[in-house]
Amino acid sequence: MEKALSPSSFPQGTPLDHRYQGEHPVRTLAYLLRPDRARLAGAVAVFAVRHSPLWLLPLITANIIDVVVQQRPISELWWNAAVLASMFIVNYPSAVVYSRLMSTTIRRLSTTLRSALCRRMQELSIGYHSRVSSGVLHAKVVRDVDTIEESLKQTAEVGLGAVTTMLGGLIVIGIRAPAFLPIFLVVVPAAALLIRLLRGRLRGRNETFRKEIEVLSSRVTEMTSLIHITRAHGLENTAIHRVDGQLDRVRTAGFRLDLLNGRVSSLAWNVLNALGVCCLIGAALVAYYGWLPVTAGDVVMLSTFFTTLTASTTALMGLAPTMTRGLESVRSIGEVLQAPDLESNDGKREIAGVTGAVEFRRVGFTYEGSAEPSVSDLDLAVRPGETVALVGPSGAGKSTVLNLLIGFIRPTEGAILLDGIDTAGLDLRTYRRFLSVVPQESILFAGTIRENVAYGLPDEVDEDTLRTALQAANAWEFVSRLPEGVDTLVGQHGARLSGGQRQRLAIARALIRDPRVLILDEATSALDGRSESLVQEALGRLMSGRTVFVVAHRLSTIRNADRIMVLEGGRIRESGTHDELVALGGLYQQLQPGHAA
Repeated sequence: MEKALSPSSFPQGTPLDHRYQGEHPVRTLAYLLRPDRARLAGAVAVFAVRHSPLWLLPLITANIIDVVVQQRPISELWWNAAVLASMFIVNYPSAVVYSRLMSTTIRRLSTTLRSALCRRMQELSIGYHSRVSSGVLHAKVVRDVDTIEESLKQTAEVGLGAVTTMLGGLIVIGIRAPAFLPIFLVVVPAAALLIRLLRGRLRGRNETFRKEIEVLSSRVTEMTSLIHITRAHGLENTAIHRVDGQLDRVRTAGFRLDLLNGRVSSLAWNVLNALGVCCLIGAALVAYYGWLPVTAGDVVMLSTFFTTLTASTTALMGLAPTMTRGLESVRSIGEVLQAPDLESNDGKREIAGVTGAVEFRRVGFTYEGSAEPSVSDLDLAVRPGETVALVGPSGAGKSTVLNLLIGFIRPTEGAILLDGIDTAGLDLRTYRRFLSVVPQESILFAGTIRENVAYGLPDEVDEDTLRTALQAANAWEFVSRLPEGVDTLVGQHGARLSGGQRQRLAIARALIRDPRVLILDEATSALDGRSESLVQEALGRLMSGRTVFVVAHRLSTIRNADRIMVLEGGRIRESGTHDELVALGGLYQQLQPGHAA
């Protein structure tokens, strides 16, 4: 059995080391296919054998006709039949070998590119990901690589077929009827170009039809997404009328395209066959009057080759759009593989442990393109095990502080110290092993509860450890009631669970990692009263003995913090405990409408 391909079997550095920007995509493809040079050469050789009947059959047919017409020895008939039979016999095994060689090469390339894209996306900075939508990156991993795959397949199948047929046919003509070779070299490309031009008229109508289909898709998507609003306001007929109008335009565009397609196809067929008949008559006249040494078999061969070579030339010309799409996808992938906005950790100090002391020293940060800093002159020293809450109006800089703390962005001024060490010199990947984040919307993937809670841990988690974490997160009470317990699938983004259940699983995930630094970003803001009570109790266990940074609007989440830092305009305006700040009667007091902070 053939060994399965896996990303780990590929040269990991190859796709990322190439200079994509400014490089012609053909050279890039040649570079990416370089490890499979021998396999590709073998595939081309096997394909030539597989495809040989297309250019040898007219010659064998000519030989058999001449045997009959000229009454040659019957043994020549059997020899030609044997050659023909052998070509058909080797066709199947050669087709299988070619498919294995070419498929292995193309699948290896696509898997390598997808692996490289995923690895590069993990290396790109959070700033890059905030600028480039996930949908665009998803399209590059799936659609662009798929386009390259299809382009290579079609170019290999159609292109090699056309090239081998043309070369084989021209060689046969050059040997059997050399006087006709110059005519073929001129007339065949001209005929193919004429047919190509006729079919080119369809491009505009195809484009029109495609655009109408895209508009229809947009209208249907819009209708389905707004169906609740449509029903609520009794606008069903309006929605149907919008779609029906677009359906009429699609029908009209499709009808016109079909009519033009019929006309062009008929015209192209007539032109090609008329030229073929001219070739047949011309060769017959040459043979009849003896102007050149041409046999009856040669007449049939030349007529057949004219049609075959014209079809091959037309097929080569028709590959241009497919090849263009594939090369454009190579450029598109190169934009990610050589994007310069990377989080650089190579060569920096790795850390094996964290106590949780964090210090901001006159930290400032200004986003690219912004005139005003989001954070400026931030001085904050946090002791191990201390809980610090960050509050302030929208745009005060709270999220920026958290992003600086996680290392998603680097300070443009000042420094952030972890246990007295400047984080600018640390490998942030090793630091984040000791950090956990519980966001407002917990992030779960479409796996089991076990897989989500133990996500990222190097070793398999035993049942007792898993259960302890779930119990501490107040999650065991609902997990134990599920039919499959911890092996229950949670659905895409945890869709089969409630918001409170998802949040408690996020807390269990943080607990099982035993972080030294904990970040709670609006961890209870989207929950109802019952869920908030359970989550708050679980958070209390999670926060114990750890350095905690809390961003929240609800008073219940922050009132017990050791310190509350009130931010405004990226600066700390007030600092103290809840009671101290309430007594101060300043900005903190103004931020509290009822029970909100």
